[in-house]
Amino acid sequence: MTLTWGKELWDQYENLSTHTSKGIEFLEKYGGFVKERILIEKDYATKLRRLVKNFQPKKKDEEDFEFTTWRAFRDMLKEITDLAGQRERVAETFEEQIIHGILILAKTLKDERKKCLTDGANLNNSLSNQLASLDRAKRNYEKSFRDSEKAVESYQKADADLNLSRADVERHKITMNSKIQLSDDAKNEYANQLQKTNNLQQQHYDVLMPDVFNRLQELDEKRTRGFREFMKGSADIESSVAPIIASCLQGIVKAADSIDEKDDSHKVIERYQSGFTPPNDIPFEDLSKSLDQSDSSSNTNVNIQNNMLTVKGTMGANKMKKRVGLFGIFGSNKKILEACINVKNSLTTDGLKEDYSDLPPTQQRKKLQAKINEIQQKISQESNARDGLMKMKQVYESNPSLGNPMTVEGQLNESEHKLDKLKADMKKYQGYLTKANSIPLGNNSPQANRNLYQNGHRVSRYSNGSGNSAEIENDDSHDDHHEDGGSLSRSDSEDNVAQIENGLNLNNNGSSASPESGLGTSHTSLPGSGQGSAHENPNDDYEPEVLQPLGTCIALYPFDASSEGSIPMIEGEELQVIELDQGDGWTRVRRGQGSSWEEGFVPTSYISSTLFA
Repeated sequence: MTLTWGKELWDQYENLSTHTSKGIEFLEKYGGFVKERILIEKDYATKLRRLVKNFQPKKKDEEDFEFTTWRAFRDMLKEITDLAGQRERVAETFEEQIIHGILILAKTLKDERKKCLTDGANLNNSLSNQLASLDRAKRNYEKSFRDSEKAVESYQKADADLNLSRADVERHKITMNSKIQLSDDAKNEYANQLQKTNNLQQQHYDVLMPDVFNRLQELDEKRTRGFREFMKGSADIESSVAPIIASCLQGIVKAADSIDEKDDSHKVIERYQSGFTPPNDIPFEDLSKSLDQSDSSSNTNVNIQNNMLTVKGTMGANKMKKRVGLFGIFGSNKKILEACINVKNSLTTDGLKEDYSDLPPTQQRKKLQAKINEIQQKISQESNARDGLMKMKQVYESNPSLGNPMTVEGQLNESEHKLDKLKADMKKYQGYLTKANSIPLGNNSPQANRNLYQNGHRVSRYSNGSGNSAEIENDDSHDDHHEDGGSLSRSDSEDNVAQIENGLNLNNNGSSASPESGLGTSHTSLPGSGQGSAHENPNDDYEPEVLQPLGTCIALYPFDASSEGSIPMIEGEELQVIELDQGDGWTRVRRGQGSSWEEGFVPTSYISSTLFA
């Protein structure tokens, strides 16, 4: 048996009105909940995207993507971005379907409830009016009945009173009859209103108001049904993105499974392996043998020191030759300068040499192979572009209406030029790689490794500051040999450029040069100066060239040469710049020219230099 509001709740109009109002308010409250959830979903998606952006690997970290952990982390960030997209999709669908549906349903329910309550109020008013009419008719009947009774009683008294005339009795009779008639009319009216009220009341409670209540019931059931559909729809929206979210989570798991600790360890070996073998055992030093040789070695050391003191500051001294070979590289030999400039131009953008010879052997081969692969890719791309241009030219030649073949000629020539340059680069780097592969990896000692490489980069043979005198002598003879030949080997020129770039002023012992070191003392060929003999040391087999001036300078302040290697100057004096400041605050200048000249160091801040173009 179906229960209805119209039958079971026929007398609960006010409660039903309150109940339906609360139901619609609850529906709107659920809509507010969904709105808050949408804001949370959007905020969550925004924060996820911001999180991914903050932890997105930078371009400088691209080299680390060879490790599986970095690649897995990058893949995980992509999946997190997809997750954020799905949360945004949930929020948008909630807004389009749930919120929009709730707003429409709530408005419909309010309108229908208002209409039902209006109809119910009108029916109640009609019933109330009819009951009021019945009450009035009843009261009128009661009054008329009492009046008729009084009239009958008055007539009976008058008829029994012998003192009253016949006319008075008749008058009481007429009044009685009138009151009785009025009572009967009121009675009929009361009966009529009672019948109408009963009919209306029966219609009201059996048909009219049950219809209103049933409509309210349908309205409330519609709200309840809508609430159910909205909740189910929310779950369906979540379920629709669940496979994609599951796929994202599976992607994260897959990215995690791709992490291989052994592969990463191998990548570390590939990145940092130098190619050298561990050093051999350190030999035992027998001090008893060194005592037997102490006398001869001490005599040799005394001679060397005396020789160094004798020739210190002279233009023909070995120290001056080493100074010219290292610190004075800009002016001692034009060919050396040109070779150094070529080496400088051959450096890569990251500060390495063109053949990567300043890297350990394994890293050098790796860099060269990567460079060859890069050039091969460029050659392939350029070849495809050239083939496309040639086809376009053939089409233009076969059908001139499509275009002028000469417009493609310039592009073809440029493409051919690029290809030739790329092929030349390919041949050059293949030669570098062949040379690198042909170098055997010897058993280097720790000291040699430290001298050749520091932190995986080659350093100058003079920068370690620990070379012995025999090695220096060999280096001197090596340098003399090349300078006499008027040329400089590639390795020597590269080492010199590395020293110049690092601002190292080195003497033959590997220590930093300054005006006080004796390498920059003034020189003159004036007679009787005691410093102008070009052949003071009989062991010298050549005379260094006079350094060519790099520009001129004006003395801004007077300077008294109080330190060895510096020369004095007066304010406003013009001098020749023969060697630039290499980071130590001193500039090498020359006074005079021809057969009479003097050169040395002055403070860079004391002069204003103008270099030749």
